[in-house]
Amino acid sequence: MSEEAVKQETASSLFTVSVSPHIRDDETISHIMWQVNAALLPAALFAIWWFGVPALINMLVGVVFAVLGEYLWQKGMHQPITAFDGSACITGLLLAMSMSPVLPPYMVAIGSLLAIVVAKQSMGGLGFNIFNPAHIGRAALMVSWPVAMTTWTKMADASGGVDAMTSATPLNILKMQGYDALIATFGSQSDLYWNLFIGTRNGSLGETSTLLLLLGGLYLIWKGYVNWQVPVTMIATVAILTWIFGPAGLFTGDPVFHVMAGGLMLGAFFMATDMVTIPMTIKGQLIFAVGAGALTVLIRLVGGYPEGVCYSLLLMNAVTPLIDRFCKPRIFGAGGAKS
Repeated sequence: MSEEAVKQETASSLFTVSVSPHIRDDETISHIMWQVNAALLPAALFAIWWFGVPALINMLVGVVFAVLGEYLWQKGMHQPITAFDGSACITGLLLAMSMSPVLPPYMVAIGSLLAIVVAKQSMGGLGFNIFNPAHIGRAALMVSWPVAMTTWTKMADASGGVDAMTSATPLNILKMQGYDALIATFGSQSDLYWNLFIGTRNGSLGETSTLLLLLGGLYLIWKGYVNWQVPVTMIATVAILTWIFGPAGLFTGDPVFHVMAGGLMLGAFFMATDMVTIPMTIKGQLIFAVGAGALTVLIRLVGGYPEGVCYSLLLMNAVTPLIDRFCKPRIFGAGGAKS
């Protein structure tokens, strides 16, 4: 080929027109979703070890009915089948982990179907849902069966230093009996922190090991699936506000307890970072995280529920379109030199 022909071929290739996106990656939605499932697996296995067979049954029921619900919807609506891409699986698993291990399996099945059919598929499927599906399922079950949703197993503290047995979660003990009763239940503040960190405490399946949830979250950050600013900002907001407005007075709260108690770690790393329901820009995501953290503290300290992660994230999901409106991405090429 002559030099002139090479130049012409090179020039023509520079003006090739194609449909966006022009920069492509080998990463797929299915691969990302299964990686999120894998990141949550260690904490799920710990919950099964700690709570026993009922935890395993509820997790399996949550996943099976979520996948089945999505498959049947897409089959009935003559849509492409994406039920096995991992997104329905993570919804069912997150739903099960946000509930009591002794919740009847049929309630878990109903929650999974509501999460998939109402909160996800009825809005257009993955990428179109406004609210986090798992939290919609949990909220629906909470208003339908509040007693069952707040009934916990009875178990002794794993440190061996506590004589009393309780069916309440640490947050519930704090809410109903106060901080002194909480410390007395676990024996000491150090024992309290240790049990929260390892996961040997009462609560939902997702109120398991802070350590394993943290490791799973760090893995997602390392893989680039999660912006670290979101979980860090939400957790820091809860820590600062609970320290300032703790039940004993200003600047006397226990931020370490509130960070590790309840579903904060699960919510901050695996739900607040949901790619579909979070604002598009980093600035918007920071606003989202601060709002979710502040609402969590408000519900915990002032509201009627001992825990507030679920409702705080749903409320922030509702205002995400408004956040996106005021935190628009910078237009490519804008801000350059004026003519």
